[in-house]
Amino acid sequence: MIHQHGSLMPPLLGDVFCQCRSAETHPGVDPGGGHPHPGDPFSAAAPSDPPTPGQAEQPCDICGGPEQEHRLKVLFQVLDVNGDGGICVNDLTIGLKKLGVHRTEHELMKIVKAGDKDLDGQLDFEEFVHYLRDHEKKLRLVFKSLDKKNDGRIDSQEIMQSLRDLGLNISEEQADKILRSMDKNGTMTIDWNEWRDYHLLHPADNIPEIILHWRHSTILDVGESLLVPDEFTAEEKKTGMWWRHLVAGGGAGAVSRTCTAPLDRLKVLMQVHASKSNSMRITGGFMQMIREGGVRSLWRGNGINAIKIAPESAIKFMAYEQIKRLIGSNQETLGIAERLVAGSLAGAIAQSSIYPMEVLKTRLALRKTGQYSGIADCAKHIFKKEGAAAFYKGYVPNMLGIIPYAGIDLAVYETLKNWWLQRFATDSANPGVFVLLACGTTSSTCGQLASYPLALVRTRMQAQATLEGGPQMTMSGLFKHIIRTEGPKGLYRGLAPNFMKVIPSVSISYVVYEHIKLTLGVRSK
Repeated sequence: MIHQHGSLMPPLLGDVFCQCRSAETHPGVDPGGGHPHPGDPFSAAAPSDPPTPGQAEQPCDICGGPEQEHRLKVLFQVLDVNGDGGICVNDLTIGLKKLGVHRTEHELMKIVKAGDKDLDGQLDFEEFVHYLRDHEKKLRLVFKSLDKKNDGRIDSQEIMQSLRDLGLNISEEQADKILRSMDKNGTMTIDWNEWRDYHLLHPADNIPEIILHWRHSTILDVGESLLVPDEFTAEEKKTGMWWRHLVAGGGAGAVSRTCTAPLDRLKVLMQVHASKSNSMRITGGFMQMIREGGVRSLWRGNGINAIKIAPESAIKFMAYEQIKRLIGSNQETLGIAERLVAGSLAGAIAQSSIYPMEVLKTRLALRKTGQYSGIADCAKHIFKKEGAAAFYKGYVPNMLGIIPYAGIDLAVYETLKNWWLQRFATDSANPGVFVLLACGTTSSTCGQLASYPLALVRTRMQAQATLEGGPQMTMSGLFKHIIRTEGPKGLYRGLAPNFMKVIPSVSISYVVYEHIKLTLGVRSK
């Protein structure tokens, strides 16, 4: 969260932003006047006296005034070294050095990538302005989260407390060192202007404050494990808080899946047995299960479904961290495209490792009373009758389903998250329980909807040997057979009970996650 490298941000970069007098709108700005830097040839002096009667006060551009437009144009011209109307990485390198600011090439590439909306490799004036304003908003969120006393200034005690909340203990001497790197006027406190000036042109795609409050794949369980793993801050990895989050997520997932197991079993039965001639309804499906095996039969297959959470989560997390290193990223968090690639590969590795458990879950959910005595007995019967290859039936559609599920979930969630941060985040990046659940539920539902035909084909392939006299079809053959005999609707059998369990699943998993987290000593911010 606190970047200690690089020189102090020169006056010009501060002056392109707020010169308004609203301490309420901009923390750390004194009500008496703006704060132009003397001797800066680019800074138009902001009047320090109150406006004369009848003269309207000119607010800054962030608040709706005209002066900032000129300052932004001046800064853009300084950084646009070759004067071609666009700022590329080379321009930033040369232009910032002239201003006494040193950033690594990797950091400058991140700045250009973050603001480059038309993907032409450089920032035009409009993109440059949009990037700076968006970045300043993120910086304000961090500043307010650090300013525990809410007095518009950050001191060493507040820095120590904030890092302690993240699980990192530092000494007062270390906190003072961080302060001195940003403190321009020697007060040993940092006001908003000093904070913004220091960090303004440092990339911050996913600040820890946002990471902490916007996790969803660890917290919310919808019965599938194809989501891209959540990011953890460097402090959480260093202090071991990450495994507490994973344990809490695994426990929450087990409870959530157990509570919604009857709907999950009904979904599997409808995917495999429902057809045009056998139109299985939700009420009829439940009655059929209870008649065949009693109320306990509603939970068939749930044991293995809960057990597989732990190995799958652990393998996926470890694979994700290793793939991040192979990608060559030394940054704390990845961009969306990189996260999708790393997350999908990690998901494929984890699914490959535990896939036999997926087959067992389907077979146990479909079993008749007395067919198997338990998980081990089911595995023994499959191995003897069908061989080891049977444990990987439906593997290909399962792997193919990872991309649309994880990709759409990540894209929708990031879109909703960024929209909320832009529109509603003022004092904190914390969205609150309702917004987090709504965003997570919406993104997971969209991901499931996109990958559902592949999930249905996977389940039917896993179940093929249980259908007496049924044909043993390939993935493409099964797709063609379903379209020919049932139409496109046939690819969405069981969708209703699947969606019925989403809201209770995410609600239960969130509540249980919070309770387990507190038991393990992880404090909420």
